[in-house]
Amino acid sequence: MNDSVRAHGHSRPRQAFTLIELLVVIAIIAILAAMLLPALARAKQKGQQAVCLSNLKQIGLAFQLYLNGQNDRFPDRRDLKTSLPGGYHPWTSWPPSDPRAGWAATNFLADCPNWNIWSCPAAINSSTGNVIQSLQATSADTNTPPCRYWAWRFDRPDDPVGQEDFWGKSQSQAVTDIIAASATDATLGLINGPTDVELAVDPYYPKTVPTVTPQLLGRTIHAGGRCRVFLDDHTQFIKDARTPLP
Repeated sequence: MNDSVRAHGHSRPRQAFTLIELLVVIAIIAILAAMLLPALARAKQKGQQAVCLSNLKQIGLAFQLYLNGQNDRFPDRRDLKTSLPGGYHPWTSWPPSDPRAGWAATNFLADCPNWNIWSCPAAINSSTGNVIQSLQATSADTNTPPCRYWAWRFDRPDDPVGQEDFWGKSQSQAVTDIIAASATDATLGLINGPTDVELAVDPYYPKTVPTVTPQLLGRTIHAGGRCRVFLDDHTQFIKDARTPLP
């Protein structure tokens, strides 16, 4: 009989998968994907966070190089603060001042020519990183690279410069003034020296501040916190329960 089958070119038909078996395989794949995708998303977020901290480290180094070359004095570029496209504080909601650091990218260009460090990779693809309060052009040139970091201590074009501002001050005077200001301004936190003085930070919009616009309420670039560089050039990701959403 086998010889007869071979002679006529016939073979036993191959058994196919049943519908139930296919559904079981699909269900297993779906379960595995559901388990893996959150882990992959977390890994991506950690990678972006690491790049952001690296950017801020270089920004902190740019500040230090400038201070070393300018008798330990911070720049006073309030002219750029008001003349960059959009001007100073072109919004009516929170924050009440303008912490955008486009002026710094331009001012430190000689010491820090890499424009890419002025935007966190997570901010570039985030709606939070592209709202007017977060993003600032670094010059009036067409297609100028934008900056998406904040520098709170350089946010007001007031004259004279207040306690919380560093424009044109020596490093020691700036630290002394911000420590004094923290005694009456609880929003500054506990400041004991350069290691507590923030230079640059990711944009963030606390959910506890009623003047934050609804679409930004509780949002930041990195879920659950923000990356910062301090005056002593150390960087840190600090968790913040007020900003749970990217």
